[in-house]
Amino acid sequence: MKRMLNQIKFITVVVLTTLLFISCDEQENVDGESKYIYNEIYTKDDPTTKGIDSFFQTRYNLGAFNGTVLYSAHDTIFYKKAFGFANRKSKDTLNINSKFQLASVSKTFTAFGIMLLEKEGRLSFQDSIRHFFPDFPYQNITIHQLLTHRSGLPNYMYAADEHWKDLTNTTIDNCDVIDILIGHEPMRYHKPGVRYNYNNTNYAILASIIEKISKMSYSKFMNEKIFTPIGMINTTVYDKNISFNNNEPVVGYINWRRKAQNSYLNGVVGDKGIYSTVEDMNKFSKAIYENYFFTDEEMNIAYQLLNKELYDHDNYGYGWRVNMLSDSSKIVYHTGWWKGFRSYFFRSLKDEKTIVVLSNNSRTGKLSSKKLMDLFNIKYE
Repeated sequence: MKRMLNQIKFITVVVLTTLLFISCDEQENVDGESKYIYNEIYTKDDPTTKGIDSFFQTRYNLGAFNGTVLYSAHDTIFYKKAFGFANRKSKDTLNINSKFQLASVSKTFTAFGIMLLEKEGRLSFQDSIRHFFPDFPYQNITIHQLLTHRSGLPNYMYAADEHWKDLTNTTIDNCDVIDILIGHEPMRYHKPGVRYNYNNTNYAILASIIEKISKMSYSKFMNEKIFTPIGMINTTVYDKNISFNNNEPVVGYINWRRKAQNSYLNGVVGDKGIYSTVEDMNKFSKAIYENYFFTDEEMNIAYQLLNKELYDHDNYGYGWRVNMLSDSSKIVYHTGWWKGFRSYFFRSLKDEKTIVVLSNNSRTGKLSSKKLMDLFNIKYE
């Protein structure tokens, strides 16, 4: 009898272990596509994990951080944690599935969408803007120059502040951006291809090109082509033209008490507008590492190194800032700031590390890129 009981216990352990292994491998989402599930290890004695937790906990205790943090390498999440409030008035706390405005990290997805269309043969990186919008007043600007911020175009935000009819009650969208540029032809910064100049206009136009070619809204394209296939179930595109009130539970703050305004510019997407979580961003990073969308050779186009200018510390590829290390490995990343939110998305290609930090306080959420690299044991040069 005792032997039989031991056999039953052994079989039970094997079954439970098998089920646990399956749950940590891949699961099927509602659409039948695989979504990524990571192993999770939280070792208090691990120096990196301990240092990360101490850094963010200390900042939170001092009132210098409010947000969520995730760190992974290969197939393992080593650290994830939420700090503080989603809404200070109602005292709703943040959690790992809280959705934050990615701000300019949205540009990474916009560039990714353009690359998907290029892979399908529906556009060329050397296509002119006029190929899609014949009345566009600025000549000889290519998709490549939009992607790498070398178009020289004026900033649509400044032009909209000057020419938009109602900054309070009427929302501007991507079509309006193009209409303002056509109708008023504000002075450009420089001729196309001359130098790097980071500019939101580039990615607003790229979003319009995505809509023009795909015959889908930017939001629908992102959902169908990127978010849904890899199980980014908590990622959405907010467009003020579609929903005037932003009902996301995470509120953006300028400081600890002042809420950020829902700007009339929030109808423009592509340069900003995507809301996501640290776990969904980790799924996106893993999908890239595992060549879900592109081969390594195809992704190297996005990580290309262009000529550096003296004032441009990092190269800007297709939706990524690129830092080349002395061993020829690369750190690719993007940061963002917009109306009460700050976001940080770093990937170390050599050791497949991913860092995601999302904050809903734009003043206290500001972090040094170099400090983050040091904290997560990623060499930064």
